[in-house]
Amino acid sequence: MNNYIHHALIFFALPLLLAGCATSPSSFNTPNASGYYASEPMQCVPYAREISGISIYGDAYTWWYQTPDHKRGTLPKKGAILVLSKSKKLSRGHLAVVKEIINPRKILVEHTNWGSDFETRRVIYKTMMVEDLSISNNWARVRFWNKDINAFGLPYDAYGFIYK
Repeated sequence: MNNYIHHALIFFALPLLLAGCATSPSSFNTPNASGYYASEPMQCVPYAREISGISIYGDAYTWWYQTPDHKRGTLPKKGAILVLSKSKKLSRGHLAVVKEIINPRKILVEHTNWGSDFETRRVIYKTMMVEDLSISNNWARVRFWNKDINAFGLPYDAYGFIYK
C-alpha cells in the first residue's frame, strides 16, 4: 500500500512540479537587461517617484509639463527621469529612471510596467539598455532593449529628462 501511495504521489505531483518550471523565471540577468518578476504589475509613475525621490503626480507624460524649465533637459544624468511622450501605444506616456550612462547614445534605466500583457508588465527592470536614435543626440527618439527577442524594440518619442 505504501508503494502505491508513493507512486500515486509521483504520478500526480511530478506534472505540477514540471509545470512550475515552464513559467517565467523569477529573475534574469543579461548584459542589456536585468530584473525580476513581481507578483503583480506596478505602474511606472509610483515606481519612478519611489526610486528617484522626485515627487510629481499624474500621468507620466504630464510630468514634463509640471516640471520647471531649469529642472529638465535633453542630457541624461544619473538619477534623472526619462519621460516618454503620450502615443497610441503609450496612452499615458512612460517614466524610467537613469541608472548609468554608458556613452552619449546609450544609458541603463530602471523601470516597470513595460510590456504588452500581464506577464511582461509585472517585470521590475533593475537595468535596461536604452538607445538614443535622435539625429541631434537630444534623446527625443529612443528605443528600449527587449530581452525576449535579444534586440532593441520599436522607437518611441521622448520629451527628455527631469532632474532632481
